[in-house]
Amino acid sequence: MSGFLAGLCVAVLPLLAAGFWLGRRTARPASLAGLGTPVEHATFETLHTASLATPPLRAGLTEETAGRSARKLRSLLGTDALCLTDREQVLVWDGAGAHHRTEIMERLAGPLDSGRGEAFPLSCDTPDCAVRWAVVAPLTVDDRVHGALVACAPRESAVLVRAAGEVARWVSVQLELADLDRSRTRLIEAELRALRAQISPHFIFNSLAVIASFVRTDPERARELLLEFADFTRYSFRRHGDFTTLADELHAIDHYLALVRARFGDRLSVTLQIAPEVLPVALPFLCLQPLVENAVKHGLEGKADKCHIQITAQDAGAEALVVIEDDGAGMDPGLLRRVLAREVDHTGGIGLSNVDDRLRQVYGDDYGLVIETAVGAGMRVTVRLPKYQPGVHLAGRLTPR
Repeated sequence: MSGFLAGLCVAVLPLLAAGFWLGRRTARPASLAGLGTPVEHATFETLHTASLATPPLRAGLTEETAGRSARKLRSLLGTDALCLTDREQVLVWDGAGAHHRTEIMERLAGPLDSGRGEAFPLSCDTPDCAVRWAVVAPLTVDDRVHGALVACAPRESAVLVRAAGEVARWVSVQLELADLDRSRTRLIEAELRALRAQISPHFIFNSLAVIASFVRTDPERARELLLEFADFTRYSFRRHGDFTTLADELHAIDHYLALVRARFGDRLSVTLQIAPEVLPVALPFLCLQPLVENAVKHGLEGKADKCHIQITAQDAGAEALVVIEDDGAGMDPGLLRRVLAREVDHTGGIGLSNVDDRLRQVYGDDYGLVIETAVGAGMRVTVRLPKYQPGVHLAGRLTPR
């Protein structure tokens, strides 16, 4: 008997395994096999669709960005039609019933003023029109209504009202992020203008004075310095692009140092050690020059003897490492912290704090300046530059994110 049962089990096990496999295949269609359960698949599709609508909205609310995101948003809600508006007009209508544009805008005055959503029936003389009901959800950034998301359906639906409100809140978050991006850009531009303003008064005066001193005694030298001055100022006051290459920045620094050497003569010596592979790395415009200027200023300040400045740029895997070091007077670390926090004014502090702020704004707080100094021990400033960072690109040469 036991032998019979054993044989029966051996015969039945393959059938049970085949039944289990068939049940799994029936419960989860072949097209979803790699994505888990139907619920997981639906979640994935929703998140994927939302991610496709995100990039256009991060550029703000315009006809172009609305047109690129409307179909994805309509797919999220599953409605017959969807439109995005600003406060003045319909930016895009996706789906059926486009002849309701005028009526929609006429009904938006209340929701746009109050910032509260609203649902209302649509009047239509077209017998086969697929949309008879509209749900309005305002798009709000910093408590200001910028426009509305309007979902249109054949009939009233409480679920659609809630869903449209959630999608509108998600769109509003993307528009707020776009506004923050623009604010960051304006702040970076303001910092850049401050750096340019810092360069112009004392440096231009000193450079022209040095050039004038050579006009009579060494006209050829005066001509060379005038060309160096022209090249440096042309680079410093250019108006295109927020970023440059390490090669271009170092080239501008070379012009700057030529003018400084003409002024201080043998008192200043400079050593450069640059790895060729980091020269194409993109970095914020006028990011290193203020650091070199600070090294010159503090390297020679209060000293009658010579000052040596060393500039190195090394390949560090995913980053480029730039170090600017002087053997000058140095600074008290406590005072340096207060200078970087803008708690006190200090000669050269504007340049250091501006560069530190710009690096943090572009790359994040992990990429601020690393400064090692002490009174009488000189100063060593380290700058870490990622070789690739979304949004850091050269206008016309690298592809933006």
